[in-house]
Amino acid sequence: MRMAMIGLGKMGGNMVRRLRRGGVEVVGYDRAPEVVAQLAKEEGMVASSSVADAVAKLSSPRVVWLMLPSGEPTEQQVRALVPLLSKGDIIVDGGNSNYHDSQRRGAWLAEQGIGFMDSGTSGGIWGLENGYCLMVGATAEVAQTMRPILQALAPAADRGWAHVGPVGAGHYTKMIHNGIEYGMMQSFAEGLELLRGKQEFALDLAQITELWRHSSVVRSWLLDLTAEALKHDQELTQIAPYVPDSGEGRWTAVEAVDQGVAAPVLTLALQMRFTSQDETGYGYRLLSMMRNAFGGHAVKQAGGKK
Repeated sequence: MRMAMIGLGKMGGNMVRRLRRGGVEVVGYDRAPEVVAQLAKEEGMVASSSVADAVAKLSSPRVVWLMLPSGEPTEQQVRALVPLLSKGDIIVDGGNSNYHDSQRRGAWLAEQGIGFMDSGTSGGIWGLENGYCLMVGATAEVAQTMRPILQALAPAADRGWAHVGPVGAGHYTKMIHNGIEYGMMQSFAEGLELLRGKQEFALDLAQITELWRHSSVVRSWLLDLTAEALKHDQELTQIAPYVPDSGEGRWTAVEAVDQGVAAPVLTLALQMRFTSQDETGYGYRLLSMMRNAFGGHAVKQAGGKK
């Protein structure tokens, strides 16, 4: 089977590598020609000079997998692909698009006779070695056509991938997955900070996280990664206390509001990321001012003075 991969960044490039090692022929395109050349040389990927060139090198039914930033980049590429494709061809969006966008794109592409699959893709930079977790939304027909590709990307042919529902369901499932991820990360961060703060015990966080990896109820891949990092550096002085959010956490919080479902842990984890991103601290300045106004409490001046 031959397919095209558009977008060969950290995720897309490693997905090409795993597909090639799984026996799938891949035509690849990226705006960075040196990346295309490297993958062609190292993995036997078929290089292309443009999206149109990549499509021209496919045979029917043509499969074009997009690994692009969500929003306008993906929107523009989907619309640019339609004139290049024919009925029965398939577009896959493997990025972190909003599921509403995926539903809209899927409906529009269906009117053109073009299949669509939204693939929530988890695994990060470790997907090449461990395989990717793929949550896909599509019609039964499209899912069946994509089965060999999904099996090559997944940890094994019979696990790590699933056709979870109709178009939009894949990205919806991944959105909730990422919301849960926010909560798990926040919980580990708070717990480890409490351990570190108990200075009289001089606790070794590397030892404790390694201990928890074995038979503990909190063992997880996230804990594995944390334990490995803490073996090398427990102070983390070279890392700024700034945590970005990539969108899925916000969408999950909005979904909870829309459904009227209480999701305080997921929502608060997102809010904590917002707090880390606040470089001005204006809200805290207001709090300090109000505290001084009603109670005469001392105000710490910028620069450390009171």
